[in-house]
Amino acid sequence: MDPLTQGVVGAMLPQASAGRRQVVAAGILGGLAGMAPDLDVLIRSSSDPLLFLEYHRQFTHSLLFIPVGSLLCALLLYLPIGRRCGLSLQRTWLYCALGYATHGVLDTCTTYGTLLLWPFSDQRFAWNTISIIDPLFTLPLLALVVAAARSRRPLLARLALVWALAYLSLGLWQRNVAQELGQALAAQRGHQPLKLEAKPSFANILVWKVVYENDGVFYVDAVRSWPEPVIYPGSSIARLDPGRDLPWLDPASQQAFDIQRFSWFSNGYVAQDPQHPERIMDVRYSMLPNEIDPLWSIELQPDAGPLAHVDYLVHRDSGGGHLQRLWQMLRGEGDSVGESRPGGG
Repeated sequence: MDPLTQGVVGAMLPQASAGRRQVVAAGILGGLAGMAPDLDVLIRSSSDPLLFLEYHRQFTHSLLFIPVGSLLCALLLYLPIGRRCGLSLQRTWLYCALGYATHGVLDTCTTYGTLLLWPFSDQRFAWNTISIIDPLFTLPLLALVVAAARSRRPLLARLALVWALAYLSLGLWQRNVAQELGQALAAQRGHQPLKLEAKPSFANILVWKVVYENDGVFYVDAVRSWPEPVIYPGSSIARLDPGRDLPWLDPASQQAFDIQRFSWFSNGYVAQDPQHPERIMDVRYSMLPNEIDPLWSIELQPDAGPLAHVDYLVHRDSGGGHLQRLWQMLRGEGDSVGESRPGGG
């Protein structure tokens, strides 16, 4: 999630468990600790552009690391905040632990993937119930957390907790509806998906991106799950086959290994960019949910040496056209159909 949401949720849980006299300190400590795990973005390498993909949402987000990470936060925050607010080191650690513990779980509710069970598993858990940015989730929480601090009323933080759980539960239900629509869409095409995922589109849990694989091809569509199902057909693209798509690539080269790393990060949803054959893209993410245009990709160099890494590219063309079309989808308007048609490819 975005840093604001992580901080607000991190503040909410300690506030909800604190007494009236400690609700402000609990919120500050929990908010700062709730954002702390994302300091892993500082783990980067100038020579290896994919290093941050391996370490972001890794050990700092693991359930096993919560006691360690929260203790580090408590030691850093005790003198400037905890002690000044009359808290013991133990109480400071408790509020930091509650805030820190929310981070990995909240991130797992998004689509990016979180290594909750590190170091025992390298599986990236993603429950796909909420967008990385969702104002309808965050703003009510922010208002309640601020009000709880100003009024010294932990009850308001508990109401925020109820809202958070209710919204995430609603997202889970909407995700299941979107997956059912995706399965029905695949059946209409005569497909039996090898795997299928539904992911919330930007800043909402109403319009979902459905991606599934059938016979080595990814199909990408959008569905609006409520109040009545609306389908926005997309297109399709072949799954990456390095031997077929990149015949020049040395399987023993660093670039070939980087493709494997990127595929792990992308949960196998990788394809060759038809507009830029030297680029490998993550099919799961796009500005519009029924499009394949990637938000990020890696770029290979055919003339690179055996030890050269790929480049990592971010594509964020968030022009008004995209936002307008997404708004039309949210309203159930635009190029929708009752029966889907297969995309090309």
